[in-house]
Amino acid sequence: MSYQQQALAGATGVELIVALYDGLIRFLYRAMQCVEENDVRGRRIAVKKAIDILMYLQARLRPDVGGTVAASLGDFYSTMFTLTLEASHLESKEQFQEVISFVRNVREAWVLVARDPEAGRVLPRELRTREEKFLPAVEVHALPGEAGGSRWSA
Repeated sequence: MSYQQQALAGATGVELIVALYDGLIRFLYRAMQCVEENDVRGRRIAVKKAIDILMYLQARLRPDVGGTVAASLGDFYSTMFTLTLEASHLESKEQFQEVISFVRNVREAWVLVARDPEAGRVLPRELRTREEKFLPAVEVHALPGEAGGSRWSA
């Protein structure tokens, strides 16, 4: 078992999401480094991995559970997808840095969510750890003016 696998073995679902954001940031930095080094192949590989993470995160969203939060995250992932492709096409270190800044901000919100013990209970089942899958579901309450939502947001 690798160090990374060991480190993630005891992680909660929200901590796994934070780890995905960390990977996304790492690949965006790698793409930016490849722009500096004029490494087209390396940039494309790093961008593909960043895009793969964004698509994975977006595919796991549950608008039926997350309401407007899930919709906002979906919009965020779509925007980061587009900005990442544009940064790659333009070979723009500045645009990669801008994407990294946006992703870091949302990552920090997830870090705050990770501190909420009930947060794992509203995650989609496939993003829960083995232990979290057996926790009773938490009733999700809509905020005033929302059709559906949760008591936490990212």
